[in-house]
Amino acid sequence: MLTINDASTKLSRRQLLSIGSLGLGGMSLVSLLGVRASAASLREAVRNKSVIFLFQQGGPSQFETWDPKPDADKSVRTICDVIPTSIPGVHFGEFFPRLAGLADRLTIVRNYQTQNASHNIQPMVGPHSLETSIPVHYTRVVGTTRAKTGMPTSAVLYPQAVTEGVPNGQARGNLLETGRYSSSYAPFVPGKSGQLQKDMELNLSRERFFGDRKSLLAGLDRLRRDVDSGGQLDSLDEIQKQAYEILLGGGVSRALDLSLEDPDVLAKYDTSGYATPGAWNAVKRGRAGFYSGNAQSIGKLLCLARRLCEAGCGFVTVHASYAGVWDMHADPGNLNLTDGMNAIGWSFDHAVSAFIEDVESRGLQDDILLICCGEMGRTPRINKNGGRDHWDKLAPLLLYGSGFQHGHVIGASDKNGGEPADNPLDPSHLISTIMNALFDIGELRLVSGIPSQILELGQKPSIKTS
Repeated sequence: MLTINDASTKLSRRQLLSIGSLGLGGMSLVSLLGVRASAASLREAVRNKSVIFLFQQGGPSQFETWDPKPDADKSVRTICDVIPTSIPGVHFGEFFPRLAGLADRLTIVRNYQTQNASHNIQPMVGPHSLETSIPVHYTRVVGTTRAKTGMPTSAVLYPQAVTEGVPNGQARGNLLETGRYSSSYAPFVPGKSGQLQKDMELNLSRERFFGDRKSLLAGLDRLRRDVDSGGQLDSLDEIQKQAYEILLGGGVSRALDLSLEDPDVLAKYDTSGYATPGAWNAVKRGRAGFYSGNAQSIGKLLCLARRLCEAGCGFVTVHASYAGVWDMHADPGNLNLTDGMNAIGWSFDHAVSAFIEDVESRGLQDDILLICCGEMGRTPRINKNGGRDHWDKLAPLLLYGSGFQHGHVIGASDKNGGEPADNPLDPSHLISTIMNALFDIGELRLVSGIPSQILELGQKPSIKTS
């Protein structure tokens, strides 16, 4: 992961700061350890769990995924075939045969509504958000990196992190916005054009790097005197150890390097075979390569997410959806439901199934919570072009892993699939579920310095299977 150029120039103070930052959204070396609350109290409050949020931006259809309505009126009914799952009486859309076979390990929520019909990151932003998202709140509590390894505690993964030649991914809504917090709390974003790679390209000769390590540590020593005047760094030795580990390709680099993954495991995640454009190029997003990029990358992104969680990352947002490939209006810029689900449904099914099987083979199913949802659902009525439009009253939600019993369906929709039949759940319930997976909220209240808004995010009833 480390690039050493052949120019034999001295390390400047700015370069040393970049080395220490690990490229984490412009953090200073000071934030490598983080300004944490009482460590002893915090250890009691933080659960040894990770969350992976697979964000299906654009708004997936509840009808063609986990809540099909094959018997509804023709203007409403699911456009594809439906298939039985391993949960008796529960059906999925035909694009998810592997997940149908694994349904007895999933939790499907059929009474979830985002209360939002716009493209944004609403499911990760709570009512007391301080203009930022849950992963940023998480880093505000636990610090931006793990003290012993330098592993980022939060990350956002776009397609370019794992696949060359695809368009650079981006969300509709700022996943890196830190609101009223310092920008140092922004999630880490790896990728070929990400800040990590830029900051680790050192203008230092191979001979000087490997032959003159004392000079490097002396430079870190000078940097330490600059940044430690306020007593924020616990010890020089710890900082030196972290920086040295980072520079010589330590745990962070290993976690990010998919070439180190077991080839057989990586092959099981490979979704590149689904990138066969066909009708996808009929619309703007197809010509831009977004559908193909999604299909090529989503499996490897989930593999990378698992590797980061194993290495200590607590919150990973996977955004393979570009500027909303789940948006199926069937207008000039978007595919219709049939073409759209063919473009992204099969690769999603393959990737998530491979992830579940991999996680369970490693015994990590109690340590990682996977969340799959978008920012909204789709209209009950199919429009004249064969698409569904934005809808805020019902959206599909799939959960797997830590804290959830296997094979449950929570809630129900009405007969037309447009609204919850009763007891609607919304993003505040989902966010509370995330917060309670990551923290013991009662213990967190005892930790000094935790903003009250963070505590309030965990107070709504969590989504439960019983």
